[in-house]
Amino acid sequence: MAEFPNNWMWSEACDMLARAERMHREFFRPAGPGMRAPSWQPPIDMLETDRNVLILVALPGVEPDRVEAVIDGSDLVVGGARVLPPELRTAVIHRLELPQGRFERRIPLPAGRYSAVHRSQVHGCILITLEKVTVSRG
Repeated sequence: MAEFPNNWMWSEACDMLARAERMHREFFRPAGPGMRAPSWQPPIDMLETDRNVLILVALPGVEPDRVEAVIDGSDLVVGGARVLPPELRTAVIHRLELPQGRFERRIPLPAGRYSAVHRSQVHGCILITLEKVTVSRG
């Protein structure tokens, strides 16, 4: 019997699925009781304009005032917790894909100095705006 010529494609696809499943388990690892260490990292987009660095953090259902955002050296550290709303805690869960529990993300910033950190909500995401310090030359 001749070997199927695209066997390598099937094998590679299976390997990719296994890697994706491992990453999913690591990314969405639930926090244990009394666990203080962050259990997951939210995905981000970072953009830069002439005046600001903008960081969009995917945190649906999390209010901006519940998100800590501080500059630590050359990094921005975003942290907090995403928890089920009280009215959903007694519901029967059929599928739970959005991560819950403590999160933290350390984001290396572009070189420069920043004067302020602002948080707002945009389309279910948290928008963190860092104002750049402008150097006056005189």
